[in-house]
Amino acid sequence: MAPSLRKNSAGSSMRPGLACEVTPEGVLAARQSTGQEPVMAFTSLPSGALQPGLASPNLLDKDAVIAALRRSLDEVAAREKILTLIIPDAAVRVLLLDFDSLPQKPPDAMPIVRFRLRKLAPFDVETAAVSYQIMRQDREQTRALVTVMPGTTRSEYEDAVRAAGYEPGVLVSSMLASLAALRSDQAALTINRSGLSLTTAITHGDELLLHRTLELPVEGAAQRDELAQAVSVASAYFEDTMSTAPTALYYAGPGGADEFTAALGAEIDGLRVRDLAPTSQTGAVTAIPKGLAAGVTGALAV
Repeated sequence: MAPSLRKNSAGSSMRPGLACEVTPEGVLAARQSTGQEPVMAFTSLPSGALQPGLASPNLLDKDAVIAALRRSLDEVAAREKILTLIIPDAAVRVLLLDFDSLPQKPPDAMPIVRFRLRKLAPFDVETAAVSYQIMRQDREQTRALVTVMPGTTRSEYEDAVRAAGYEPGVLVSSMLASLAALRSDQAALTINRSGLSLTTAITHGDELLLHRTLELPVEGAAQRDELAQAVSVASAYFEDTMSTAPTALYYAGPGGADEFTAALGAEIDGLRVRDLAPTSQTGAVTAIPKGLAAGVTGALAV
């Protein structure tokens, strides 16, 4: 797993020029086109084909997911086969962990990171995919952004991509990929919604200050209440951390900013909801649903 796709992340120049996000709504593939808008293609999935989570299986209709991957990627890939694979937030655990210190060399630091994860991750850490990135470091403390994904769950997604005829070169969670699409280095409050999963994040420049994923109820009224509560909690944390209230909320997810605003109504008075990555049909091979382009946009932006 790649911990982050912020624009100045180390090694970003080696990211593939092909990206693909798998969501319960469908599969969106995109290829960077020099000097032009990315070429994108979307294929919807049958309801219930993909149910992301930390327990396997996620791909309840594997054949449908493979077919959607193949169709979307074949539309845009040209000769490219290696891609950045964007995984639903619900299938990945993202943590901000503080250490007294960490060795500079990753092979020396990784056992320490895995040891901490044993008490935090509800699955076998030794067989999990783990990566980390230093967010802040001084003489007294090191803060690291750590991503961890169950090994069996990772294999599900990677095997599906390979069955479609492609190779997953980089894996990254949806929110962390989407954050690279932010065009501001100012403090930002972001929400990423996918299926029944909602992730809130606060960033300041390239530093992640908050990352929280929760499961939404199925029922409409209860879901609306949970959405409003998540926005309220994240806004309060933003104000406490930044000593100022947020005025904008960046949104990535089905329906785009307009539908999210309509869903919450007066519950978000004072916050202007903006699309994290406005969906452009320029270069689109198929119609791209509103709100779903942030992940691939961020993956190709670095």
